[in-house]
Amino acid sequence: MIYPEFHRFLSRADKEQLLGQRGLVIWLCGLSGSGKSTIANAAERVLHQQGRFTTILDGDNLRTGLNSNLGFTDQDRLENIRRVAETAKIFVSQGIITFVSAITPRGELRDLARGLLGEDLFEVFVKASYEACEKRDVKGLYAKAARGEIQHFTGKDGSFEPPQNADLILDTESTSVEDAAFELLEAICDRISLGGDA
Repeated sequence: MIYPEFHRFLSRADKEQLLGQRGLVIWLCGLSGSGKSTIANAAERVLHQQGRFTTILDGDNLRTGLNSNLGFTDQDRLENIRRVAETAKIFVSQGIITFVSAITPRGELRDLARGLLGEDLFEVFVKASYEACEKRDVKGLYAKAARGEIQHFTGKDGSFEPPQNADLILDTESTSVEDAAFELLEAICDRISLGGDA
């Protein structure tokens, strides 16, 4: 039998009061190379300078540890997102501003994350076309996909369903990383501030 222990723990409000901030999960989804991690890193640095406590859950990094046993089948993608969302849920419950950078290609995956995180989720669609991401190809993945070396590559073999109800859309084909990061920070400012803390 499992007997979860929550009632004796310090409350989320206690943690948020200590940190002087409200926890929030900023979930950045979009194609590989769209700018998710770059924007998360830029925004985190600004928040750090402001004295905010943050963390980044990066899809690629997590696939080298927590999710190293998962591939890219539909079932594995579902489990990947479930684990990421559950981890983010733990962090946000401690008052931590948590960035998630994960492709999250389908609506059902984003629905799963929203179902687990509820009001703590701030969904950001980092928008860039396959062609634009292919030109950037920072990690060389698009070249590998073109040669048929990667199976189920999102945007090529696997589809990407653009979010219908994202809280924020950042178009990185028309906006610089810096501007996108500041647009994101402006959008979440009220959500991460304690009452009276602007």
